[in-house]
Amino acid sequence: MLEETLREKYELVIGLEVHCQMKTRTKLFCSCPNNFGDAPNTNVCPVCLGLPGALPVISREAVTLAVRAALATNCTVHETSVFARKNYFYPDLPKGYQISQYDRPYATDGYVDALQSDGTTKRVRLERIHMEDDAGKLLHEGHGFATDVSGVDLNRSGSPLIEIVSRPDMRSAQEAHAYLTALKALLVYADVSECNMEEGSLRCDANVSVRLRGAEKFGTRAEIKNVNSFRNVARAIEYEYERQVGLVEAGHKVVQETRLYRADKDETASMRSKEDAHDYRYFPEPDLPPLVISSAWVEEVRSSLPELPPAKRARFVADYGIPAYDAEVLTLTREVADFFEAVAKGCGNGKAASNWIMTEVMREMKGRARGDEDVSYASLPITPAALAELIRLIDDGTINGKTAKDVFARMWASGESPKAIVEREGLSQVSDTGAIDAAIREVIEASPEQVATYKKGRTNTIGWFVGQVMKKTGGRANPKMVNDLMKAALDAL
Repeated sequence: MLEETLREKYELVIGLEVHCQMKTRTKLFCSCPNNFGDAPNTNVCPVCLGLPGALPVISREAVTLAVRAALATNCTVHETSVFARKNYFYPDLPKGYQISQYDRPYATDGYVDALQSDGTTKRVRLERIHMEDDAGKLLHEGHGFATDVSGVDLNRSGSPLIEIVSRPDMRSAQEAHAYLTALKALLVYADVSECNMEEGSLRCDANVSVRLRGAEKFGTRAEIKNVNSFRNVARAIEYEYERQVGLVEAGHKVVQETRLYRADKDETASMRSKEDAHDYRYFPEPDLPPLVISSAWVEEVRSSLPELPPAKRARFVADYGIPAYDAEVLTLTREVADFFEAVAKGCGNGKAASNWIMTEVMREMKGRARGDEDVSYASLPITPAALAELIRLIDDGTINGKTAKDVFARMWASGESPKAIVEREGLSQVSDTGAIDAAIREVIEASPEQVATYKKGRTNTIGWFVGQVMKKTGGRANPKMVNDLMKAALDAL
């Protein structure tokens, strides 16, 4: 663990490169299906196998999704961009080069606003977004061949990617995590990608360096690859920060290199020396003309975008009176946002809707996730209309909060409506002053010591008295009425 004095001395600088596989029907330059999970080497053709004479043709669908991503992240979409060949040799790259964009990407100069844990917003600038085709995948186990060799699956070769390159604007692992969370939400809302890290449709490389606080020049950076979750990105960055500070403090130099993250050991390890642009011998792709994205095309895409998280958050705060933090949590995915809005509209109490979803519903959802069940909100046993009805039963005084939680548990187990459960089980709130007064008299008569304490001025003990009355009424009494009547009874002694 790094000492606080060293954290104050050295500033962490982070830039992230996010590779996002777009959810097109076909690959970027051919008509092969862009599917995950098919049998190895079944979705291939001469183009994505890199066979001599095969010519690429760009997918209009992929360009449209790429423009959606650029607009969602506030980028400038350029009318003309150019594809280039990025040359390197690896077993899963059949062409011997990757078709990418180098000095003329299709989008630049965007930003993502990420809400931090302290409620502030961090703006992370984007340097560029460019399109490229993906490499294949090496299978080191489970491929059915000899255990001492690796297999190559080229189904993913040629799949459409966008690479989103941030500027080095982040200064902590927590800021990086918040940025990735916000970026993922934008891409999912814009329907660009499923952003499933387990399937490889979202991959992240972190560029990490350190410098003395107040210095203008950046330190030597290391790029961390092979990070498979946002949590591990944060852990890898924190480890690398401590490693680099340790090197500098010991009088050594940080070497520019590519490192991998070993989650089982929570450490990074050297893979290879870091390549620079000249190592890839970029040159314009001779088989593809410049890509022209007209302003009319961009506006057509812009008009098709849904309400994105920043606008939705602002509207939820304004329309439903919920805190900014609640709005952030409730807009992380479209299905949660849609569920909340349906509940809020149905009950007319936005804050109550937010509270129930962020506590009871999300707790049950986590339990389902641990059990490997379907965690889609569409599959919940409780509909937005049913949860709205439950909140209305609380607001109109039919049941109190404690009873409502019991009713919620029964709704989750059975899918039954809250009104039906309350009527069948006789759970309606007791608001009869006669019944409550009787319970209050019994509690006062049975508690002379507590009454004496109250009369000495320790009026905060009224909570104990209210709790005793609630027990006597099976938790069904109106808590506010009990509190008011109990205070009047005690004060009259």
